Amino acid sequence: MVRPPRIIGHRGAAASAPENTIAGFAEAARQGARWVETDAKLVGDSSVILFHDDTLDRTTNGSGEIAKTSFEDIRALDAGSWFGQSFKGERVPSLAEAIAALRELELGCNFEIKPCPGRERETALVLIRDLVKLWPAKDEPPLISSFSRQALRVAREAQPDWPIGALFEEWARDWLEYASDLRAISIHCDHKTLTKEWARAIKDNHLLLLVFTVNEVELARRMFDWGADGVFTDMPGRLLEAGLG
Repeated sequence: MVRPPRIIGHRGAAASAPENTIAGFAEAARQGARWVETDAKLVGDSSVILFHDDTLDRTTNGSGEIAKTSFEDIRALDAGSWFGQSFKGERVPSLAEAIAALRELELGCNFEIKPCPGRERETALVLIRDLVKLWPAKDEPPLISSFSRQALRVAREAQPDWPIGALFEEWARDWLEYASDLRAISIHCDHKTLTKEWARAIKDNHLLLLVFTVNEVELARRMFDWGADGVFTDMPGRLLEAGLG
C-alpha cells in the first residue's frame, strides 16, 4: 500500500515559493520533504496544468477564467512575481513538466483533482488518462484526492488500482460509507474541523489520516497525538527541523 511520509509539502512549499510551481517543488525538496501535494486543473483546451484557483488573477499576472483560457496563453504568463521578484518568470507547469520535476527531485506526489465548476468528470478523466501515460510504471503510483465526489468516483472507475484519498472540509455523516465505496486508503481532514473522536474512528477503520494545512509545530504534534499519519504543510522545513518527520 502507498504510505505517504509524515510531512507533505502543501502545493510544494507554499510559504517559501509560489504554489504549484516547479520552483515550489524544488524548495520543498530543499527543505527535506519527500512528498508534495499539488492541484491539477483543466484549461480551456483540456490540457492539464498545476493550478488551484478557477481564475488566473491571484497567482499570475493575467486575469480571466482558467476554463476559458488556452494552455498557450497561460504559459505566456508570469506565475512567480506575485510571490516575490526572485521568482519572476516562473511558469504554470504542465502535467508532463511536473512529473519530470518530481522524478528529478525524487518526490512522491498527491495530485488533488481541482475541477472548475461543471468540469468534475472531464477533469478526472483527462488527469487519470494523462497520468497513466506519463507516470513511470515502475514507480509507486501517486495518491489521487479531491473534494469532488463525482471526480473521485470517475477516477476510481478509470484507474481501479491506484490509491485514492477522500477530502473533507468538515465531518460528513456518510464519510465511512463513501470512503468504503471508493476503496479509499486515506481520509484528508481540515485541522480546524477534525475532532479527536473522528480521528479515532478513521484509525479504527484502518484508514490513513492526513491533515491539512498544518504550519505550526504544536498543532502538528497534536495532530500526530490524535493518530494522524501525515500532515500537509506550507512549511515542511519547519516541521522537519522540529523532529516531526
